[in-house]
Amino acid sequence: MPARRLSMRKIQEVLRLLLVCGLSQRQAGRVCGVARASVADYLARAQRAGVVEAGWESWSGEELERRLYPAARRPTRRERPAVDWVQVHEELKLKDVTLSLVWQEYREWQPDGYQYSRFCELYAAWRGKLDLCMRQVHQPGEKLFVDYCGATVPVVDAGTGEVREAQVFVAVWGASSYTFAEATWSQGLADWIGSHVRAFEFGGGLTELVIPDNLRSGVTRACRYEPELNPTYQDLAVHYGVAVMPARVRKPRDKAKVESGVQLVQRWILARLRHRQFFSLAELNEAIRELLGPLNDRPFRKLPGSRRSLFERLERPALRPLPGERFTYAEWMKALVHIDYHVEVDHHYYSVPYQLVSQRLDVRVSAKTVEFFAKGKRVASHLRSFRRGAHTTCRRLSRPAAIR
Repeated sequence: MPARRLSMRKIQEVLRLLLVCGLSQRQAGRVCGVARASVADYLARAQRAGVVEAGWESWSGEELERRLYPAARRPTRRERPAVDWVQVHEELKLKDVTLSLVWQEYREWQPDGYQYSRFCELYAAWRGKLDLCMRQVHQPGEKLFVDYCGATVPVVDAGTGEVREAQVFVAVWGASSYTFAEATWSQGLADWIGSHVRAFEFGGGLTELVIPDNLRSGVTRACRYEPELNPTYQDLAVHYGVAVMPARVRKPRDKAKVESGVQLVQRWILARLRHRQFFSLAELNEAIRELLGPLNDRPFRKLPGSRRSLFERLERPALRPLPGERFTYAEWMKALVHIDYHVEVDHHYYSVPYQLVSQRLDVRVSAKTVEFFAKGKRVASHLRSFRRGAHTTCRRLSRPAAIR
């Protein structure tokens, strides 16, 4: 067991009694109240340091301590080349790339580099210095986040002077934070669907997932495990081959990317338009488009490049191509078959097979057609008519004459 180290004044006194007064180790220890093993240790250190022959009595306490207790030589620490954490961060955004794989590739060209655990610690420390909006890792081409700004923009009717508040739709691509924004008159179903179509076209391709908030226009019933989508929204997803995965209720981290995008649009676009007066929705959208370009070209603060450069390099190559035809907007409703085997849709009457009298059908109404479905099977289709109170009857759907 090593001797207990005392203050330098006590050690000096022990050495004085031993070397000057000629006391034995036992006597010096008894006078100073120090164990014999400690006295022997001090004397051995003094002899190794040449203190006995060097006139140590004139030394200061600091000099004596430096001689008796020299600093231990630390092994020379190997200087490892700096790791390009930005490149590591970008690699992890690619599909199926893990930190373990990146580390293995790093050790191939740097055999004396960091061990895996230290590599992970250093990356985590570097990533923790990034902006909050950059912390989540999203795979390129995987997710498109959509929502509306809380702020609205007033639009003045030039003819009447009436002021209407325009809503602002925002879409953000997950891996690059590339941002799309446009103004619509409402957050209704038609505007909601139209904004999705234009966002897909703005990006020039399709992600695997669309992450909306639980807006009533898109999600009929919000549920953590099985949310129920609006049928028209479901049609949009089927047409473009995307999956809609609504954010969980009261789980803001599920849509953190678009929350940051909404804040960005409000600060960098809407705030700059606050003193301008708009007289049409088209004029407002033109102003938004003019500011949207600089927003996407704005350099990141902590990472190299911009939203646009990251989108072009990582996101766009991973997007799936758009279908050949644009989505045709249509609304769904339920309607009862009347006794005359006609169904009323928007004050017009359309015939269906007479066997369906008194049944409730699903009706799909687009700008040009009206379709009727029974248990998921289409049973009738008509060109849409806007004549109120009139009838559109298909003779082959009529009852046989013997039954009339």
